[in-house]
Amino acid sequence: MSERIPSRDVTPDPAVGQHPPVSVQQNMYASRQHIYVREIKGLFQRLRRSANWVLMLLFFGMPWLTWGGRPAVWFDLPAREFHILGGTFYPQEFMLLSWLLIICAFGLFLITVFAGRVWCGYTCPQSVWTFLYIWVEHRLEGTRNRRIKLDRQPFSVDKAWRKTAKHIVWLMIALATGVTFVGYFTPIRELVVALPTLEAHGWAYFWVGFFVVFTYLNAGWLREQVCIYMCPYARFQSVMFDRDTLIVSYDTARGEPRGSRKRDADPKAQGLGDCIDCELCVQVCPTGIDIRDGLQYECISCAACIDACDSVMDRMGYPRGLVRYTTERALEGGKTHILRPRLAGYLAALLVMMGLFAWALGERVPLEFDLERDRNSLYQQTRDGRISNVYTLNVRNLDDREHIYRIYVDGPEGLTLVGNDTLRIGANSSRIAAIELTLDPEQIDMPSKTIEVRLVSQSDASISQTRESRFIGQIRR
Repeated sequence: MSERIPSRDVTPDPAVGQHPPVSVQQNMYASRQHIYVREIKGLFQRLRRSANWVLMLLFFGMPWLTWGGRPAVWFDLPAREFHILGGTFYPQEFMLLSWLLIICAFGLFLITVFAGRVWCGYTCPQSVWTFLYIWVEHRLEGTRNRRIKLDRQPFSVDKAWRKTAKHIVWLMIALATGVTFVGYFTPIRELVVALPTLEAHGWAYFWVGFFVVFTYLNAGWLREQVCIYMCPYARFQSVMFDRDTLIVSYDTARGEPRGSRKRDADPKAQGLGDCIDCELCVQVCPTGIDIRDGLQYECISCAACIDACDSVMDRMGYPRGLVRYTTERALEGGKTHILRPRLAGYLAALLVMMGLFAWALGERVPLEFDLERDRNSLYQQTRDGRISNVYTLNVRNLDDREHIYRIYVDGPEGLTLVGNDTLRIGANSSRIAAIELTLDPEQIDMPSKTIEVRLVSQSDASISQTRESRFIGQIRR
């Protein structure tokens, strides 16, 4: 039988039956044991840190960028306008957001099937901010052993200032996070002036405070608890894994039996594998697991254990890769299949959704209007005997420049627009206007007729929209 990736066994003891006895207490939550994460250097940690700094730079820097005289990214909830890099979107365009979320979902599925939880280890906001807080901890409290010693020693001036400085920096990061987040909904240049002068809106203070507490607790205190107990992704990730999914795994056949030895000793002569049981892979893990116990849902694929183990292998003169990104099939001695049906399916769905989304954005017209017939009266008769219907236009200019729209009507022969046939609307503005349409009674052979109202920009004929309604009149007998 082929050897599979070892995993932690949580199956009830067969000796007591299929299910555990009623008297057996099963704890669904373990008391938190503080994890002293050791700092490690290596290829994957350089990649992770680079990705983390880029993501934080984008998060903290984007609200300060301007585009066309306003923030490049600004979700203006009171005005129900969402400004993103020069484009203005409205709640009526919710379908675009739905497509974008579906694209993100299929992208996450694709990445998970191909490379496991690399999203968690490299780009998840929880991991990004946790690693930032751990980085501050290393700078102010020292190495792992020094932090353990610091926590065990009695209160002192050195301990007090280090702990105080760490929590102050944590709170400053949390404050910057809260202000930046609110800065996506309120122009941040105005927000940073209004907050200290107590001129900001009450909700701004609430949400800044909420994210200060949220960030401080999640990244500073809860950390791995969020990944283990709160994040749903950790629970359903195994459904998307297959035998060709890249995972961080320990090569049991090569590493066992583990044991300490001198650097120049021959492990084979001592009956040992390549693992020297230094537990460095455990010390660098942000969730505190031992990767040698097999595949575990707590693993976030940050590859810190790979860099740690490779550094030990280099010092011992052994080949790298005792802990590595690999697949279940490769550990069994087979060949990993990169392109496989499930991966191809997710990739095809992702490409289709991205294509549709790009097409929708390309075909998007920066004009939206609603046409509603006046319901207070079915119709009126003018002095010259014509039948009149009144309609309300609610027009929204989604462009970042002013437009003058010409109104065209189409319907039964002789349908006429009364009054001005143009509308001037400023950039990213809306306007409500009433129009009157008249028709010769001789043309009314049915109680209602289909009509169309079309708006066309005078400066750009490609910007146009058409709406359909009904013209109501009385049939002459």
